[in-house]
Amino acid sequence: MGRWRTIGLMLLAAVLAIGAGLWLLRGQIALAAMQRIYDRALVADPYEGLEDGLHVGLCGAGSPMPDPTRAGPCTAVLAGRQLFIVDAGAGSVKNLSLMNFPPARVDAALITHFHSDHIDGLGELMLQRWAGGAWPAPLPVYGPTGVEQVVDGFEAAYGPDRGYRIAHHGPQVTPPSGFGGDPRPFAPGAQDVVLIDQPGLRVTAFPVPHSPAEPAVGYRFDYKGRSVVISGDTAASPRLEAAARGADLLVHEGLSPKLVALQGRSADKGGKANLSHILHDIPSYHATPEEVAGIAQRAGVRYLLFTHVIPPLPIRALEGPWLGKAGKIYAGAIRVGRDGDTISLPAGSTAIRRTNRLNVLF
Repeated sequence: MGRWRTIGLMLLAAVLAIGAGLWLLRGQIALAAMQRIYDRALVADPYEGLEDGLHVGLCGAGSPMPDPTRAGPCTAVLAGRQLFIVDAGAGSVKNLSLMNFPPARVDAALITHFHSDHIDGLGELMLQRWAGGAWPAPLPVYGPTGVEQVVDGFEAAYGPDRGYRIAHHGPQVTPPSGFGGDPRPFAPGAQDVVLIDQPGLRVTAFPVPHSPAEPAVGYRFDYKGRSVVISGDTAASPRLEAAARGADLLVHEGLSPKLVALQGRSADKGGKANLSHILHDIPSYHATPEEVAGIAQRAGVRYLLFTHVIPPLPIRALEGPWLGKAGKIYAGAIRVGRDGDTISLPAGSTAIRRTNRLNVLF
């Protein structure tokens, strides 16, 4: 008995000694771990481990309403090695870095419409791409007619900072010619507009109903036999349904009238007449989860990912009430999107894989 007690005490002493040593070295251990994180973010290939194909990530799955788990609207589309960003809501550019979709690697931005929550991160995106990548030419920014005014406005607002960056870092790091954006406006109409047509890659735009915020568009990406459709903000749309036919993935906005009505009742109780009026208005130009489920089912979509989630869902238990009967209408996989959710569609395959890249560096 005494022998086992001695062994036990020795083991306890060893554990305590190791623990004390780790405690004393915790700073050095943390620095070593941080160095590995920096190496992954700044040295390694950010797309390492991603097969050739389409990879679609939510850099922002939220709306203008405050949501601690969702940034403003933003969808990243990696087609092979080309990175496209659809909309740039507040907080989304930081999410891109956390997802290891570096802003410095962005090839083009595409804007669905000009509501503030879809463009308020565009200035940051253009700046981070320019300063982080030493680009000699501005960021191409596709959007419906009016995108020129939006880009020009951000360039004017960031004009003083442009001067600071060039003076501080020099023209080789921040080439003056690469600042800002290069607006590429188009007029959506009866026919889909082909924006990019390269071997293996085709990007098209189509109009969606979001009056009075018009023009408004959605986008379809086709890459080596895989496809994704991104709705932007829209009411239920036959035109979008046609564009989504046969798509592997539909990334669609959604609003639950039932839950928004709860917000409205609370606003009425609190005497917030202005907010109550807004909450009464917004369902008219958004789609319900059940409507979107019907679109996905009829179009033969293989996976439905919700974004621009209205209202915020602070706990997962609310996802069921938010979806309503969508799961009974649509036979495929449905997910209420969260920041970082990434759907991978490998080329030459029918596979659909979901991961979350928000903390891929940590």
